[in-house]
Amino acid sequence: MASILIIDDEIAIATAFAMFFRHDGAHVVYEAHTGAEGIESYERLKPDLVLLDVRLPDMTGFDVLSRIRADEPVVIMVTGYGDVTMAVEALHKGAENFLTKPVDLSHLAAAAARALEKSQLKRMNRYLAEQRGASGGVVFGSSQTMRDLAANIAVLSGSDRTTALIVGPRGAGKGRVAELIHAQSPRASKPFVEVNCAALTAESLDSELFGVEASADGASGPTRKGVFEIADGGTLFLDEIGDLAAHLQPKLLRVLEGKGFRRQGGTSEIEPDVRVIAATSRDLSDEVAAGRFREDLYYRLSVMPITLPPLRERAREDIVELAAHLLDVLSRSLIGAPTALSDEALDAILRHGWAGNIRELRNALERAMLMARGQPRIELSHLPREVQGASGADVTHHTPKSLADVEKAHIDRTLKANHQNRTHAARELGISRATLIKKIRDYDLSEKGR
Repeated sequence: MASILIIDDEIAIATAFAMFFRHDGAHVVYEAHTGAEGIESYERLKPDLVLLDVRLPDMTGFDVLSRIRADEPVVIMVTGYGDVTMAVEALHKGAENFLTKPVDLSHLAAAAARALEKSQLKRMNRYLAEQRGASGGVVFGSSQTMRDLAANIAVLSGSDRTTALIVGPRGAGKGRVAELIHAQSPRASKPFVEVNCAALTAESLDSELFGVEASADGASGPTRKGVFEIADGGTLFLDEIGDLAAHLQPKLLRVLEGKGFRRQGGTSEIEPDVRVIAATSRDLSDEVAAGRFREDLYYRLSVMPITLPPLRERAREDIVELAAHLLDVLSRSLIGAPTALSDEALDAILRHGWAGNIRELRNALERAMLMARGQPRIELSHLPREVQGASGADVTHHTPKSLADVEKAHIDRTLKANHQNRTHAARELGISRATLIKKIRDYDLSEKGR
């Protein structure tokens, strides 16, 4: 919930602003009526946004701003005596916006929303700076979803014989989670062996998994152990298990049921002591329904499935913590590269869709660190172009438009989204129905509405 501090000596106005922001239940609002009280409240509360009157009984709003400016607060200045010179001074001294009384509440709401978004971004960037160097080997995040995920992984790690299935899109960190499960398990001192089932032909994967027995005439070459034997006592990670060939699925199921296997060309039964962790970017239930994956093998693998969400579905704080971890890891090899991000660069990172998930984020940060080497921080321009485009500040593909054109297009879209219901559209736009009707007439948006 966002916090707002209102510093205004006109109690009626301060109360009206406070009631306006408290109405939706999304804001915590505090009031102060002198400059000294406002400074004390700010230092104690550290609000997300300050609404600051220019004229106060004991000092000016500019005096208050100069006293709290070191904290880089997000401030909207308000006055009943505004002019262009005063507005320029306010912005020059660090104010985010400048409004003149009487303030239109819809304008105030829009200005506050933009300011609070900037405030959250600043808070996220401070949090990122705190997280750098503090993360461990694998980062999940502090959101409830990711904390639940970490707890499930801890439970699974303690059961060193339970087969694990990790589900998630490519690049989401399935391999790192498998390594973590192994590292936290009683098998940690034994081998961790990885095989990508999609990277080998069915014949090659058969010999890779189960090995090859030397024939009497030596035609098949020397006896070669498969990874089930190599990983004995430890963990075998089978990545992209959904690509496992149909004829190998019953052989794997047999091993998982504790019945062992035979090497290619062999007759001896081998029963390895191996914990299997499988991973897939496919929906195995769909593969079962399509007849491409054995149902009994699916249920044997998914005793306790772990699902990794794509980056685009993770909370902002989770992405910030992950970025901090990756910056820390990358800094060990990229000597002289900055690990601090500008607010604009962080904004772009948080807005980007990350189709390639963690792998794409790591590559983007590595490129940015290389581009920014020798500079104090990573700027928006150091990020890949496709990531830059996610920033609200991006103007690379700017198309000149007047404010009237933008407003007309926005009103038209809002009317269409509300099926031409003018009452609903006006409420969404934050203006009166009469004002909306006037603008429809001015912009010739003459579709018949209610």
